[in-house]
Amino acid sequence: MSLARNRVALYPGTFDPITNGHIDLVARASTLFEKVIVGVAESPGKGPALPLDERVGLARTALAGYGNVEVRGFNSLLAHFVHEIGAGVLLRGLRAVSDFEYEFQLASMNRHLIPDVETLFLTPAEQHSFISSSLVREVARLGGDVSGFVHPAVAQALSTRWKRS
Repeated sequence: MSLARNRVALYPGTFDPITNGHIDLVARASTLFEKVIVGVAESPGKGPALPLDERVGLARTALAGYGNVEVRGFNSLLAHFVHEIGAGVLLRGLRAVSDFEYEFQLASMNRHLIPDVETLFLTPAEQHSFISSSLVREVARLGGDVSGFVHPAVAQALSTRWKRS
């Protein structure tokens, strides 16, 4: 793998929605790589609550303070997207031991599909380790306050999405 490819890392995910835990991982990665691309997957099979363009926009807003971070949506096989953008590293987050088995399986599949790309696991700061997009969505859907878990623009979007009458 070329040195230039090692300087570009891709952090893929559905980001439905992007959380403070995701932002923490991007902040950590932004100091390690010349460029970090946050790849927001369309993931129609997961039935995301927010449409792709809104998830991309919210991620761009939440990550606007990082000059070497770019947010892009994609709807292709991850291996194809990796080659399209020229990334040499895939970033994945591990919050708890329970994430490991699934993430290990993904990393193994990616190693088979894109053997020239390495997977790097990062852990969020402890105060973000319990935050997941699915929990944030559920709290927001039920009218709870998610402002401590997401960027203010994301909290507003979720509030609007599940506005209670």
